[in-house]
Amino acid sequence: MMIRSRFAPSPTGRMHLGSLRTALLVWLDARARGGKFILRMEDLDQQREIKGAADQILEDLHWLGLDWDEGPDIGGPFAPYKQSERFGFYKEEAEKLLARGLLYPCVCTRRDIELATVAPAAGDEGPPYPGTCYGKSPEDLGGKKAALRFHVKPGKITFTDRVFGKISQEVSEEIGDFVVVRKDAAAAYQLAVVLDDIAMEITDVVRGADLLSSTPRQILLYEALEKKIPAYAHVPLMLAANGEKFSKRERSVHVGSLREAGWKREKLVGWLAWTAGVTSRLEPVQPKDLVKGFSLEKIKKEDARVDVGMLIGT
Repeated sequence: MMIRSRFAPSPTGRMHLGSLRTALLVWLDARARGGKFILRMEDLDQQREIKGAADQILEDLHWLGLDWDEGPDIGGPFAPYKQSERFGFYKEEAEKLLARGLLYPCVCTRRDIELATVAPAAGDEGPPYPGTCYGKSPEDLGGKKAALRFHVKPGKITFTDRVFGKISQEVSEEIGDFVVVRKDAAAAYQLAVVLDDIAMEITDVVRGADLLSSTPRQILLYEALEKKIPAYAHVPLMLAANGEKFSKRERSVHVGSLREAGWKREKLVGWLAWTAGVTSRLEPVQPKDLVKGFSLEKIKKEDARVDVGMLIGT
């Protein structure tokens, strides 16, 4: 089967160095295995989208030396490649899941969930959902605007990540029933990304390790939809020098700011590859020169820490 991999940025601003490195690794993995590289714009959240950001992302990727076989600018057999143009598709598929009894309406707010949970679990997504609305009738919900949640049955989800190996999560305990359609009727990330990957026949999902915890939920959706689960690989992140996620200062360092500081394409590609362990020496290189012999399984498993001030001489 032909390998089909994708890079799916969100047009909420210029891509920071971590996203750029992930794009390079996804591209190298696809090209080294003779596969297709698909570009998809994940612009679900229209309120956060910055005008012109999508076009800038395409320009930055082209400048880096990456190309794609399908995408929002060149089309392809599974167009459209912008999530904002696929809302009707998400709605139709969500209605099918609802009709099968796999989803249920929920009117809970995040505050409701926090108050209902005795021992909230730490994490960016808040405490596990305690199932407050599960099994309730529309009358019980008082006619309020409702999200749709996917009901999670007990049982561990286990998969083998190409970078991090065997991963297991008890989704019912750690996450609980999760939202797949928001209260404003828009598809939530977990549902949209699975539906798009199925529709675009994605065989391999290569993305940042910050999305590793999303994978068990997406596997549950694949199983519910009775579709083949793709191979997953989560690549380590690029962090600030103090080990924290990039702040506004680090995020301000992107292709544009580096080009203004005198960086050439080959220098940036070489640096990105070196920080990921693709190369053992720090030297200028073109993306195409890294394809032969590339193996995602051989990259560094540790996050890279970056002092961005040293990159631009501040």
